[in-house]
Amino acid sequence: MPAHPHHNHHRARTQDGIDWSSRLAFFRQVDELDAEARRVVARRLVRPLSDRPTVLDVGCGTGGMAVALVEALSARGGGTLVLVDGTPEMLDAATTAARAAATYESDTTTASVRVRPVLADLSTERPVDLAGPAQLVWASNVVHHLPDQRAAVAGLVEAVAPGGWLALAEGGLDGKFLPWDLGVGEPGLSDRLSGARAHWFALMRENIEGAVRLPGGWNTVLADLAMLDVTAFSYLVDHPAPPQQAVRDWAVNQLTWHRDVAGHLLHPSDRETVRRLLDPQDPAYLGLRDDIFLLTAGTVHLGRKP
Repeated sequence: MPAHPHHNHHRARTQDGIDWSSRLAFFRQVDELDAEARRVVARRLVRPLSDRPTVLDVGCGTGGMAVALVEALSARGGGTLVLVDGTPEMLDAATTAARAAATYESDTTTASVRVRPVLADLSTERPVDLAGPAQLVWASNVVHHLPDQRAAVAGLVEAVAPGGWLALAEGGLDGKFLPWDLGVGEPGLSDRLSGARAHWFALMRENIEGAVRLPGGWNTVLADLAMLDVTAFSYLVDHPAPPQQAVRDWAVNQLTWHRDVAGHLLHPSDRETVRRLLDPQDPAYLGLRDDIFLLTAGTVHLGRKP
């Protein structure tokens, strides 16, 4: 569930070298396909909170989880949702989507959820100064793009109100979307793409200025930061074949992303297969195939502040 974090005429890049504004359409696709799974996660996270809580969505991306959180808050009487991102286009999209969802009607009444956007660079600004303290801090796939991941989690913990929760969505299982044998190229391309992307990710981390390794799992980080009731749960996003067109479109964008960031790490024969899969004139084109699917699992790590 990739929700992520400057923008000028030439499209500035964040510290990880990724131009997030160029990924806007892709993240909107993800929001659409992950919507039901996110609703379940949001309801689970909001359930134990006090009345009319403040919820902080850090690295809100295009707002898929923001919409789910607004709906969950509305259904139980309202609250405040603070959206934080470092890319203006992303923040605008998330704010628009969340405010539209804030008119969501529960069974009994139309509840009020206040949506407040905050443009911030999380590598230099403290979440507690932006919006804390919050009864729930949600951060999905954003910490691993910051130089010192442990320090970033510590900053998120700072923004949690006493007795409140930090929900850190990191890790899970690599998304699958290609059959084992596509009928073109060598079978097993999906696994080789995942390997190349993992290699790219390691290089991306190494090239972030001031990068610090995270020596262990997220649960140990939360425990080291004195969080209580540290646990985790995973959720599934499952769109089986034959796919709706939105899944085909997502797969084309996902493979394009793989090619752009990690294509140079593939064998030339695999690069040729990828080229064919992305060519609308080729019979193997992903956008027309009926054997494309989307299957992924996200993991949410939880800790409660004393």
